[in-house]
Amino acid sequence: MTGDTLTGGHPPSTPGGGGHAAGGQVLGGRMSTTSLLLTVLAFSAPIAAVAGYIPFTISFGGQASTLVFIIATAGLLMFAVGYVTMTKDLPKPGSFYAFISAGIGKIPGLGAAFVAVVSYLLMLSGCFVFTGLTVTEFIQSINGPETPWWLWTAIAWIAVSVMCYFHIEVSAKILGVAMLFEIAIVVVFNVAVVFHGGGTEGYSVTPFNPAELGNGSVGVALLFAVMVFLGFEATALFRDEVRDPDRTIPRATYGAVLLVGTLYIVSCYLLTTVYGSDAVQVATDNPKGMFPDAIGNLVAPAFTQLTFLFIITSELAAAISVHNVVSRYVYNLGRDAALPTSLAVVHPRHRSPARASVSVAAVAGLVVLVLGLANSEGEGLDAQMFGLGTVGVLVLMALVSVSVVVWFARRGVPEGASWVKCYLAPTLAAIALVSTNVLAVLHFDLVVGGAPGQNLGLLLVLAASFAIGAGTAVYFRYAKPDVFASLGRADEGA
Repeated sequence: MTGDTLTGGHPPSTPGGGGHAAGGQVLGGRMSTTSLLLTVLAFSAPIAAVAGYIPFTISFGGQASTLVFIIATAGLLMFAVGYVTMTKDLPKPGSFYAFISAGIGKIPGLGAAFVAVVSYLLMLSGCFVFTGLTVTEFIQSINGPETPWWLWTAIAWIAVSVMCYFHIEVSAKILGVAMLFEIAIVVVFNVAVVFHGGGTEGYSVTPFNPAELGNGSVGVALLFAVMVFLGFEATALFRDEVRDPDRTIPRATYGAVLLVGTLYIVSCYLLTTVYGSDAVQVATDNPKGMFPDAIGNLVAPAFTQLTFLFIITSELAAAISVHNVVSRYVYNLGRDAALPTSLAVVHPRHRSPARASVSVAAVAGLVVLVLGLANSEGEGLDAQMFGLGTVGVLVLMALVSVSVVVWFARRGVPEGASWVKCYLAPTLAAIALVSTNVLAVLHFDLVVGGAPGQNLGLLLVLAASFAIGAGTAVYFRYAKPDVFASLGRADEGA
């Protein structure tokens, strides 16, 4: 495909606000709603979430964990409403970077962009380490030889880096297949539970009883529930690579929240049902085996190992999704000359952010290498990186919700929108997300591992990232006003 078919009908534009992307081309793509939906859903790694995070949610939330997922879904839908409304009124592909720059200001906007890059890079690196550790464990579980985790981490890094170099449609197709297998495994489990009439105690309405929320640590449970949704917030980054941005992005955003939310609500309820009154104890004593053991007993023993195998492919798919996200942040910052403009060069054939992608691969590889040398066993390394990155994204989501309110307060409610979409929904989302961030800091040991208070210093990484980004924007404001004026993708849209 060539010409307008590849560019999706968008005119070329230049780094630093001049109207032409480096190399004279822009990112190309014609992703449908389904392709974009699966691309961002892979980020949340559904099978890994169901097998890994839901047991932790049950452990802390008790029998009412299903209700916790309902609350989380409702809260993130509020975020999605404000996010989508601003996407339509501010047609820029920079996502958090563009929204915070437009709403709160260019200085905090660039600070937020640097936090986004660092957070997603940490998540990407965490995916590689997790894959290596899990493959090693999987091989040993089938009586295979003991292999070093870093070998599989390196293989995963090479595979993901190569795939993300090419056109977005390549990644979309791979992620689509991976997602279908992931969801299929979860659906098989859910159908099996229904077929067996629930667990030994049958079905119960207790998981939906609000009174049960008082029997567990609902705040911590809500924190884990919100964490497994991440990924849908990146839909606007792919604005230049979808068929019809004004339709595709809203549909994919709402679809991702609703699909993942429904999957987690149903799966949490049925997983709790299988174990009945013992669910909380099992989730506490054996969180890693809770789901695999259940599906192995209900369907066939082979599904226990099959679940571990798909957790590995799930993390590889998540790594592809995260790599694509952070590459586009780097590309957008290159377009605005906040980073070297060479990073905004588009591959002439694949129409991908090739140089940005290569730079992301190099940095992620370096991060894993350095931290891996400091922690040769890799124990807890994946949790530290992914947990810290998650906190960074949650902070940015709260800032975006505030930006939506400020943006529409200045401009007024646009035609086709309402005060509910422009003010009420994002305000409720901001309150929920700020509360979630407070919980994340108070229970940081549960997010990244370690003893209480042991790893709080890691938060300085996020603070330093914001300070460097904001400081760079201040420098541009006085030394390079033309660059400062272009920050936040000011050359695009309104």
